[in-house]
Amino acid sequence: MTSSDASPPETSADAPRKPAARAGFALSLKGRALRYLAAREHSRSELERKLAPFEETPGQLAQVLDDLQAKDFISEARVVESVIHRRAGRFGASRIRHELLNKGLDTERVADAMDALKSTELERARDIWRRKFGEPAPDAAGRAKQMRFLAARGFSGDVIRRVVSSSDDD
Repeated sequence: MTSSDASPPETSADAPRKPAARAGFALSLKGRALRYLAAREHSRSELERKLAPFEETPGQLAQVLDDLQAKDFISEARVVESVIHRRAGRFGASRIRHELLNKGLDTERVADAMDALKSTELERARDIWRRKFGEPAPDAAGRAKQMRFLAARGFSGDVIRRVVSSSDDD
């Protein structure tokens, strides 16, 4: 057997990593939830989905989440604020609304947040258009490309038409 036939010994860098546990130490459900919440705000339904595989006894997860919610570690209002703060500079109200609803948040709370976002949507769309394109499209194909870009970002058709048509007037 030559040295090229032997496989190199497995190093610790090659070994599979366990992100939620150190050697000989398994995190509790509460510990896992706090780790997720330390990274960013999570809604209760997001935590339920992420932590369900680690629940050992029925009702244990609900009890942990109730405790965290009672201590205000889980807050729908903070989740909404966080998502809007992170996304409003890059996306339209429609896309942000979809993200908030996918997090399992209350539809009334999401609707209130969308009312506030829609008042700035035209201005945000213009800023995004300016950063991406900077100048009016020379032809219809170019305008269509700009419109598709803004539509993919979640802006409404009316706002898109106003941004692209006003760019021709500038």
